[in-house]
Amino acid sequence: MRIVYLSLGWLLLTIGILGAFMPILPTTPFLIMAVACFARSSPRLEAWLLDHPRFGGPLRDWRERGAIPRRAKIAAVVMMSISYAFFWFVTSPPGLRAAIVAAVMILPAIYVVTRPEPPSA
Repeated sequence: MRIVYLSLGWLLLTIGILGAFMPILPTTPFLIMAVACFARSSPRLEAWLLDHPRFGGPLRDWRERGAIPRRAKIAAVVMMSISYAFFWFVTSPPGLRAAIVAAVMILPAIYVVTRPEPPSA
């Protein structure tokens, strides 16, 4: 299982890094999952991610408190809203499909917004 977790960790890390450069792909959720995989396969890689100068702070905040910074919450909700607007105007979905997609986007948005914020630095 160690090899499976290690491989999955690398895959998730790669997707997370791509997300840092592609506005439609989130970074942090993939890095959170990568840290979880590395925790089960490579303590050295887990420590590297948790100590990373750019991503380490948010990953530690999530692990220790389940906290998401306000700026990240705003970015997530704005991107979900833009994505839904794009879906709505480009595809002109029937009512039921529009409602299902809205629910699929609103529920995670509520989850993100209700998470605590990390303590001020």
